[in-house]
Formats: sequence, structure tokens, C-alpha cells
Amino acid sequence: MSETTLDTLRPGEAAHIIGLTPGHPLRRRLMELGFIRGAKVSVLRTAPMGDPVELRLGGTELALRRADLESVRVRL
Repeated sequence: MSETTLDTLRPGEAAHIIGLTPGHPLRRRLMELGFIRGAKVSVLRTAPMGDPVELRLGGTELALRRADLESVRVRL
């Protein structure tokens, strides 16, 4: 299994979260949204210009900026 950051995944790909970058300004908020170790996250689609990215995390769909996804480490 390989590790990468969530911003590198393409629509249709899924991975499991392994951690968040310490010190990221949105770290606490991302954790409150469910970005915790072991959670499965899927990329649904991206906006026409590539930002934001729509994700499915558990039963929730949300859109986040690609810059914020750089702080989420995942395992494919």
C-alpha cells in the first residue's frame, strides 16, 4: 500500500486517512468533520477548474479546497 496526500487522488479513487499535518490551521475543523485515522474517503468529482474537490467521507458529501487536502495523508 502506498501513502500520498488527499489532493493527489482523482475522481473515483478512495483511500483511508492515516493522519493530518500538525499545525495546519484547519486541522481541528477537519477532525471535527470526520477526517480521523482509518476513515475512508472517496473523491467524487472536481470543479471545472480543479478546485474545490467534492468528497464522500462516511455518509457525508463535502467540498474542500485542494490546498486544504494537501494536509491530509492517506493510504491507498
